[in-house]
Amino acid sequence: MVLRTRGLAKAFGATRALRDCSFELRAGEVHAIVGENGSGKSTLVKILAGVHRPDAGAVEFDGVSRGQLRSPRAALDAGIVTVFQEVLVVGPCSVLENVWTGTDGVFRGRRTQALKVEGARAILGELLGAPPALSDPVEEISLSERQACCIARAIVRQPKVLILDEATSALDVDTRRRLFAVVRRLTAEGVAVVFISHRMDEVEEICDRVTVMRAGETVATVARGEASVAQLVQMMTGGDAPEAASPARTRVGDVVLQARGVRLRDGGQAFDFDLRGGELVGLAGLEGHGQDAFLRLLWGAHPRGGGTLQVFDGGAKREIGAPRDAAAHGVAYVPRERRTEALFESLPIWQNFALPTAARDCVAAVLLSARKARRRFAHFVARLGIRLGSDADLVTTLSGGNQQKVLIARWLAANPRVLLLNDPTRGIDHNAKRDIYRLLGELAGEGRAVVMLSSEIHEHLALMDRVLVFREQALAAELPRAALDSRSLVASFFGQTGCHV
Repeated sequence: MVLRTRGLAKAFGATRALRDCSFELRAGEVHAIVGENGSGKSTLVKILAGVHRPDAGAVEFDGVSRGQLRSPRAALDAGIVTVFQEVLVVGPCSVLENVWTGTDGVFRGRRTQALKVEGARAILGELLGAPPALSDPVEEISLSERQACCIARAIVRQPKVLILDEATSALDVDTRRRLFAVVRRLTAEGVAVVFISHRMDEVEEICDRVTVMRAGETVATVARGEASVAQLVQMMTGGDAPEAASPARTRVGDVVLQARGVRLRDGGQAFDFDLRGGELVGLAGLEGHGQDAFLRLLWGAHPRGGGTLQVFDGGAKREIGAPRDAAAHGVAYVPRERRTEALFESLPIWQNFALPTAARDCVAAVLLSARKARRRFAHFVARLGIRLGSDADLVTTLSGGNQQKVLIARWLAANPRVLLLNDPTRGIDHNAKRDIYRLLGELAGEGRAVVMLSSEIHEHLALMDRVLVFREQALAAELPRAALDSRSLVASFFGQTGCHV
């Protein structure tokens, strides 16, 4: 036994994030911790990483009771290294610098440049196959490659315990497969791995044991094969696994947004795009192949390569040249990276919701009325099923799924006609996903148009009226609902499809 927790409890104000968490981790195993957002997984991870201190309970490491790990440095010194869901890189710094950042001591433990290059090249080669140049700024590589740098940073520390907290959610399919091979190598060498994921296929594939958490408590620990996915979900939620129920199909309306002759890169193939009211349009493809760039193009935040982008506002055509134009004409965008692109972590929940539409809550045209803003927010709390203690709590006290709902509510409050969603269900639990699926159906039924980038195949199959597939920074295929199945969709990622643009 390398790590044991006993009766861990932690509260943030009135919110009891952990009530009674106990689990054991063995050397050489991959141990999954699963549960809904808000079940306490992230709080447990932050206690093990030294970020939070528990209010009660103890952590035992290598047979020694430590009570609690008093700082992130103490956790690292003990050999506990964590890769978080957030992709934590320093954009202007090189790939090499990001892999080794924080590893050198001030007076000792410093490595030569040659050793750093050799180590980074080796682990990135394992993770990426063909890694980017180590001198490239990390902000210029894909999201999947940036997350691979974070994983490499953890592995070069030679951990005794490696915690992967939703670390696969930003990885493309091939990198995830290579990561699992690296994990198997590490566990064969005696490293213990804590694995957190909402993707149950990953849990089934890689994990030796599974600990289930619910409402801050440990519910059960089972060995691989002892419980089906349905049984695990039952333990997590007390109910059945939610599916991406297909929304009721309504007749689509008129064109609300139009792109003509747009390109995602210099010299790329130009293409057109029409979006109609009441449509749900999915964007798919391998990570980094252009779907994110296209979504940002629709928001006015990516060059159009000489093409035009217009929205139909009250019968008139309005050109979108920047995000402020999009917002002014009823186009709202919810980004993928909540922490770095959307949340104001030092502000309470209600202010995170209210800031973009604060003018609606002003008294005498200048004074912000907190009462009006919070009353407006209460409507969306009910509509989206946002679970919170008090709306005056910091937004960081919410689970990832509830943070995402707050961000969606923020832009629904602007009453958009077009909603652009960048992988909105990444890293959130089953029930939060179900709430978002239900909301998408409601929005389409109201005649709003939704364009949603998703890395989940089943979401495209169950939800979308059509799916645009991107490959090598170009629109490679458009699959209407009648042609959507998992085989044709995945095949189109690799250019193997009979569907045409």
